[in-house]
Amino acid sequence: MMFHQPFAAVTSFVALTVSLPACGAPPADTPLHLARVFGDGMVLQRDAVIPVWGWTAPGSAVTVTFADRSEETTADGDGAWRVTFPAMTAGGPHTLTVESSQERIALGDIMVGDVWVASGQSNMEWTVASANDAEREIAAANDPRLRHFKVPLAWSWEPEDDLVEGSWVAADPSHVGAFTAVGYFFARALREVHDVPIGIVNTSWGGSAIEAWISRSASGFDDATFSGLMEREEARQREARETLVARIGTLPTEDEGLVDGVARWGDPALDDADWSTIPVPGLWEQAGYPGMDGVAWYRTTFTLTAEEAPRAIRLAVGAVDDEDITWVNGVEVGRMQRYDAQRYYDVPAAAVREGNNVIAVRVLDTGGGGGIWQDPEQVYVEVGGTRRPLAGAWKFKVGMVAISQDGQQINKIPTVLYNQMVHPLLPFPIKGVIWYQGESNANSVEQAAAYREQFTTLIQSWRREWEGDLGDFPFLWVQLPNFGTVDTEPPATAAWATMRESQTAALALPNTGQAVIIDIGEPGDIHPRNKQDVGARLALVARSVVYGEDVVASGPMYRRHSIRDGQVEVEFDHAEDGLVSRAAGDRVVGFAVAGQDRRFVWARARIEGNRVIVWSEHVLQPVAVRYAWSNSPPVPGLYNGTGLPAAPFRTDSW
Repeated sequence: MMFHQPFAAVTSFVALTVSLPACGAPPADTPLHLARVFGDGMVLQRDAVIPVWGWTAPGSAVTVTFADRSEETTADGDGAWRVTFPAMTAGGPHTLTVESSQERIALGDIMVGDVWVASGQSNMEWTVASANDAEREIAAANDPRLRHFKVPLAWSWEPEDDLVEGSWVAADPSHVGAFTAVGYFFARALREVHDVPIGIVNTSWGGSAIEAWISRSASGFDDATFSGLMEREEARQREARETLVARIGTLPTEDEGLVDGVARWGDPALDDADWSTIPVPGLWEQAGYPGMDGVAWYRTTFTLTAEEAPRAIRLAVGAVDDEDITWVNGVEVGRMQRYDAQRYYDVPAAAVREGNNVIAVRVLDTGGGGGIWQDPEQVYVEVGGTRRPLAGAWKFKVGMVAISQDGQQINKIPTVLYNQMVHPLLPFPIKGVIWYQGESNANSVEQAAAYREQFTTLIQSWRREWEGDLGDFPFLWVQLPNFGTVDTEPPATAAWATMRESQTAALALPNTGQAVIIDIGEPGDIHPRNKQDVGARLALVARSVVYGEDVVASGPMYRRHSIRDGQVEVEFDHAEDGLVSRAAGDRVVGFAVAGQDRRFVWARARIEGNRVIVWSEHVLQPVAVRYAWSNSPPVPGLYNGTGLPAAPFRTDSW
């Protein structure tokens, strides 16, 4: 199974190239600049010492003024400088100025509040624009004290001192669509009860594995092992690059087909006679472009009679991995950022004409397979209720290339994301971390079991490596939801169930919390659209664990069990308001029991206060019980009185 990331709002893949450490001393005319996490509209962490740092010419005097207080320093031999300001309470807006010689930087609209790092893979990167009720959510966004900073996708073999780029934006209709949806709904829920500015630093990458987010020292790599890893990866990239160069010549790094918003290669008058052809549908890797991520353009035509031309038509261009923008005769008719969704676009009558009509599709692939793919019957134009097939040979031209890793995305390689997307943030004080990742580490039971130690390592190492004496800062995460074919029989093993167990085990660490969403996944979609409830449940955890509120933040959690007279009695924590079932007819579903033969069968169950009594006439002497223990359990229905779902569990270790 391959996991994909949603469309990231980028127009080039410069940030996806390797970052190399600088060599030699900086030049004497190095311009004064701040670390890129600083900017207009930023949020700084309250109640923590505030560092401000950057670079300039070595030996230069630097004066920094923030909130009517000034600090002076001198850049060291590498041109680096840093000052600190005392901790502040929440508030703002403030200004910050940095001066050196004849240079001056001024930043404004700075708030002091709580800064949360949002990290993980695609379900954290997933944007508000792709969540449920996106249009309504975007239109309603109007909170200037809730702000977002997207760390650009980038990687490096060595720890970097600065990010590639980035800027702070406020939650308004012009910007919120690009926010991490989970992060936004989490922060919005907190803002409803705490009048404190909140900044979300979104450092996430779809499809990434946990190994990529852990430092080299925490991963335990010695020099020889790490050098071997680098050499193998660089050899893969060379091979992929040589194959593509042999196919298309010089690899383009900027898309000439879309310039300043103008779709030059969508122009119906464009002469595409020298373009290659490619079968549609089908991933381009399978058509002679192995190892290629980036942008490619597709073009084809259809004809209309004089009677048909005045009508609106419906265009289906299949599923597109990962993102498309589609034009008919140079008129944009639709765009989407789901790799696994069929595209159906209504084309207005004004966009079509008698005779030849040109379809142009710009495809952006950010990792894994790329192109128009899946079902050929879903590639057609519908005219007057009649479908005309469009599957077949289309014109094809590469617009921009980034080298993937022959099926192994760079974001699965150990340490490389930590180096470029976390390490530069370490001096920046934060309130805590919210994490949504694990899908890419749940391809097998063995991999999911290994996550238990990896996740603990990540949490402990981030806490140890983050600067500013933050100690065991809060680390909250989302347990993986239900996903995959719903089980008709209890499985003996299940990778996603094992992953959830590995995640839950990290609750043994101090100052941690988990949001369970086993009831709001989508079995057929690894990217559930309901990010509102995910954010809201994370916010409940934060309110309890971090902000000390007396709120119920967890659904029922297994406490202990006992077996007597052929029945299993299961007791739960977080069931003070009683247990309830949301299944039809108040049935309690999702439980399974097994005897000494270790063969699980679905069980009957009834609720008694904060306990559940479980039994099966097929297992007269049960020795183990499980609840919601599968990749996609059937309609989990056990909740506490406040409406939070019970966490999956098992009593065996088979």
